[in-house]
Amino acid sequence: QVQLVESGGGLVQAGGSLRLSCAASGRTFSTYTLGWFRQAPGKEREFVAAITWSGGAPYYADSVKGRFTISTDNAKKTVFLQMNSLKPEDTAVYYCSAARKFLTMATMRGLYQYDYWGQGTQVTVSS
Repeated sequence: QVQLVESGGGLVQAGGSLRLSCAASGRTFSTYTLGWFRQAPGKEREFVAAITWSGGAPYYADSVKGRFTISTDNAKKTVFLQMNSLKPEDTAVYYCSAARKFLTMATMRGLYQYDYWGQGTQVTVSS
């Protein structure tokens, strides 16, 4: 099993920044792709960004491209999501996820491609 614990959420004004962290523990060697998803009230969970532990090119949803950056610290088995120029529409619960396989650009967006999920961290952007 793999455990994922997110942190770093909070309340920020529009235009501000937050950095989310996701610490992975357990059988992390069995995971290859890491992703961030978000879910706003009344909406479906949606893809935000993904990357592999091996440092492959990251992949972003169009809505966050140029504002968010996903990265990893392999030594600490931690995934980060740096969020800049935040907008009220970025308000959501953000979830970290991990897949037991390498995902491609064609499959990284797929919710059901991921095997492990964190409990989520709330991000609220005020206007």
